[in-house]
Amino acid sequence: MNEVYYDAVRPYSDEEIEASIPRLMADPDFHAMMGYLFDEEQKQSILSELKEVRNLTGFQTVLTLPAIETIMSRTSNGLFTSGFGNLSKSGHYTFVANHRDIMLDSSLLGLTQLKNGFKVNQTTWGNNLMINQLIIDLGKANQMITVYREGSPKELLLNSQRLSAYMRYSLTQLNNSIWIAQRKGRTKDGFDKTDVTILKMLSLSCEDNFIKSMMEFNITPATISYEWEPCDAMKVREIYLSQKGTYVKNLDEDFQSILGGVLAQKGRIQLTMGNTINPDIELLDGENLTHNEVLSEMARIIDKQIHQNYFLWPSNYLAYDLLNNTKKYANEYTTETAKQLETRYTHTTEIVRQENDDIRTLFLKLYANPVINKLHDIH
Repeated sequence: MNEVYYDAVRPYSDEEIEASIPRLMADPDFHAMMGYLFDEEQKQSILSELKEVRNLTGFQTVLTLPAIETIMSRTSNGLFTSGFGNLSKSGHYTFVANHRDIMLDSSLLGLTQLKNGFKVNQTTWGNNLMINQLIIDLGKANQMITVYREGSPKELLLNSQRLSAYMRYSLTQLNNSIWIAQRKGRTKDGFDKTDVTILKMLSLSCEDNFIKSMMEFNITPATISYEWEPCDAMKVREIYLSQKGTYVKNLDEDFQSILGGVLAQKGRIQLTMGNTINPDIELLDGENLTHNEVLSEMARIIDKQIHQNYFLWPSNYLAYDLLNNTKKYANEYTTETAKQLETRYTHTTEIVRQENDDIRTLFLKLYANPVINKLHDIH
């Protein structure tokens, strides 16, 4: 396949990263962002180093790593990781991940990779997030692969075919790893479930042996667990208003969600890498199962790992007990947990501008569903 075919979806090349830096330097919003993240001395030091950057590794080391570390130090109580021993530093993986925050989910994986000697993965992002040139430059310089979500059925199919082909090419020919959400958009209700259409998109570049072709993606589930859900109030608002038939997405809502996820307090965060599902795929009966049946089984396998690897925080246990009017997990949380959860619920009612049982139930489910999923898939 001619590499020009991938230009619309691929991240920046090293040359394009270098060319983007003068644009960043001339953008007032970029300087405002830098002023928020760093004190004047740090800012000037990074800007000076950035002028000398010529490639991806330099860009991520000079700007991305300190930016994410600053965000984490201000808005979290620490990032904890496990499962990286399952991964080879020379290998390539398609990390199919649960998705809770627009920017941080994949950024925290990249941060961990960068600090531990792994090649930083590429990341898929929807073209709806390409809000302005600043976001485009920062995204593509950090290896974002663009997913086009609008167009006619024919255009959507052609875009999906190109995306699948590029991902396979990037994985198998360039030895990159790729992060992709298990569904379109963030989980709004805390119920992490793989959308089979994501796997169907990957399968569009498959050749004769369907199972063998799917195994080339080396799908490996990744699970992120936030003690305090990023943008919980906005998520509840969207579901509640959608149920009432009155939800209209604001023009700047995606941008506000990015900011909300970055700026809000998230408590502790756990990132767990699972095992490749290739051994499970290999056991599937490729002769008697249809392609759709194979993909459905793959989705189930991915979900089971994500549910089992989800780290349950006191907030999750408390929400489960409140939702079910039980004391089953009373030993897992404290009165301080209850105070924090109630504060976040109050904030949610302020964002929705209403308070009723439906809103409270949606809010509690957002935190309780990981417990419910783990109970269901623990065996």
